[in-house]
Amino acid sequence: MAETPYAPSPLLDALVAGDGVAWRRLFDEAAIGIAIVDRSGAIVAANEALVILAGADPDAASPGHRLDGLVHPEDRAMLAAELARLAAMPVGRTGLELRLGRGGGEEGVGVTVAMVSVSPLVDDDGTVGGAVVRLIDITRHRALETQLAQTQKMQAVGQLAGGIAHDFNNLLTAVIAAADMSLDRQDQDETTRGDLVHIRRSAERGAALVRQLLAFGRKQTLQPRVLALNAAIEDVASLLRRLLGQRIAIALDLDQPGSLVRVDPVQFDQVVVNLALNARDAMTQGGRLSIRTGAVTLYRPLVRGQEVIPPGRYAMVEVADTGTGIKPEHLGRLFEPFFTTKRETGGTGLGLAMVYGIVRQTDGFIAVESSPGEGTTFRIYLPRHEGALAPDPPQDSLSRPAIPRRSSADATLPAEPVRRDQAERPPVRGTVLLVEDEEAVRRLTTRGLELSGWRVLAADSGEAALAVLAAAEAPPAVMVSDVSMPGMDGPQLVRAVRAILPTLPVILVSGYAETEALADLPGSAVQFLAKPFSMKDLAARIQALAA
Repeated sequence: MAETPYAPSPLLDALVAGDGVAWRRLFDEAAIGIAIVDRSGAIVAANEALVILAGADPDAASPGHRLDGLVHPEDRAMLAAELARLAAMPVGRTGLELRLGRGGGEEGVGVTVAMVSVSPLVDDDGTVGGAVVRLIDITRHRALETQLAQTQKMQAVGQLAGGIAHDFNNLLTAVIAAADMSLDRQDQDETTRGDLVHIRRSAERGAALVRQLLAFGRKQTLQPRVLALNAAIEDVASLLRRLLGQRIAIALDLDQPGSLVRVDPVQFDQVVVNLALNARDAMTQGGRLSIRTGAVTLYRPLVRGQEVIPPGRYAMVEVADTGTGIKPEHLGRLFEPFFTTKRETGGTGLGLAMVYGIVRQTDGFIAVESSPGEGTTFRIYLPRHEGALAPDPPQDSLSRPAIPRRSSADATLPAEPVRRDQAERPPVRGTVLLVEDEEAVRRLTTRGLELSGWRVLAADSGEAALAVLAAAEAPPAVMVSDVSMPGMDGPQLVRAVRAILPTLPVILVSGYAETEALADLPGSAVQFLAKPFSMKDLAARIQALAA
């Protein structure tokens, strides 16, 4: 009898020499990878599923070859330790995870992760002659776990960012109001006035950073409308040609007839501009920025990095550059706030976080592909709008932010406020009911409105506002209320006040957008003003509603 290529074992001999046809058919047609190995780990038999799972040459799974030859080099010691354990303790175990070779993923790259169970083959004399090793591909399962963990982390960071932004906006509102009123006074010397201007400009820059945090946390105010995607890209491309300079060529490849999408035009421009500015920073010696649009229909989920895009009809925007690319270890953190690879150039790490938040708040998805030295490609998938193109709505200059022209750290600074002589204070225009739980904001807003000619009835809560309203000699012209307050919040207060004064105009203010809380409020004269706001903006809103 010819010598077997594996360590002698009566049980192994019986398995191999038994009912060959029936046994081999069941063995080979099993849906999971199975290998029979001897005490040393040499393969006695391996089924077809194992060969496919490992992505190996069929010869690598032939008798006599070692099973650990199909295992990732860093995990071979784990398999050897498990086989050694069986010799001393012939008890099977499930739950060992091993990495195999290339293949097994949707993209055909990377390692395959397998859940491994090992069962001993015990001869009649009680010795362990070998083992049955079963391997189940859990690569997809682990990828989904990673995506879920990343999504949960991003949601948690987004909630934290939104909460911080809300509180910080209250502080900035007070700083801006105090700076504005101080600049209106005539009794400062030039040094003091310069310091006040610097304080106000710094507060505005802080407000720009907070807007990016709100965008990442998906708590910003959006004003979506239906746009022709190609026309929107062409409009922003004219701006990009001025921003990027002559050393970077811009190429547009727009599909025809194009798609309609429902987005906030200003925020969509910010997304494209931020991606383009990142591309510019990656092409220090010049290069090419390509923007392509297309219509995509997905019939099954599409996995791109850490994004799982559900089936549906999408308009796709691709922004690709020929820059230095991104290291693989950085790709998974690219959209996290404050993560940046541009420390030496002063990047804040909020640009791509803002892009991610805007896209997700618009029910879209964004994915990135990049390799060092081969450029970077961002793809945005927005739900296609199937209706008609709506006419442009009137623009509200008081609430729409400007498109960033440089970077988040270089937001456009406000012009120096014009001083106003207190002797020229206008006569009383009417009464405003101000409801604000933050003491500094309430005090400074009251003072600012009084300087603008309004009599202010101030309350620190919704309950106190109802008491003030009941004691007032005449109804106010406008009510200004914070959205988030302890006890009765802004929307609840609006409902209570409208039961008494159905037509009272209302301005709701907040450090972040409260779109759900503002829905279905009674009456039509309810406006929203985001913090931080200037006294000029608030006074103009009040004047327009009271007119």
